[in-house]
Amino acid sequence: MPRALAPLLKDIRACRICLDAPDKAALPHAPRPIVQASRGARIAIFGQAPGNLVHQTGIPFNDPSGDRLREWMGVTREAFYDPKKLAIVPMGFCFPGNDAKGGDLPPRKECPRAWRAQLMDALPNIETAILVGGYAQKWHLETGASKNLTDTVKSWRDFAPDYFPTPHPSWRNNAWLKKNPWFESDVLPTLRRRVKRLMA
Repeated sequence: MPRALAPLLKDIRACRICLDAPDKAALPHAPRPIVQASRGARIAIFGQAPGNLVHQTGIPFNDPSGDRLREWMGVTREAFYDPKKLAIVPMGFCFPGNDAKGGDLPPRKECPRAWRAQLMDALPNIETAILVGGYAQKWHLETGASKNLTDTVKSWRDFAPDYFPTPHPSWRNNAWLKKNPWFESDVLPTLRRRVKRLMA
């Protein structure tokens, strides 16, 4: 039987696994798990992990990537942060820190192992999930995800309307978006129609 969502979210937000019992190196800062969810949500964003700006504010996608993602979805900031309509559940709940080049490290592996299956069971009403980035795509699509993110996103019709795989909306993917104009011309109109219907 699935756990009740409220106590599960409380436990996730108090999680210290990556600091107290990490797989390898400990989290380089105090944990600040960030998640938004309610049982009534019909749409979910399954992403990678919070960035530094999100870590500082505690608000998911509260950064330029979030601005672009909201534009992709065709939603207002107010609607985006309504947990009754939209769940935001990253693969890793805490900012993982930066790599040597200044980019974000991958999501911590401890998070999905400890929490993901429980949380998915506690969100029974999700009808469409936006899979932001390769980590979420590989977990949720399993063998349906290609090794190459571009190939997975190109196959979006195979997964829609249950799933919409997307690249990360970061400025770091501006070159990808320019090279793959079909994403904005083909995928986004369908995604926006789906989001509008489910959030009505």
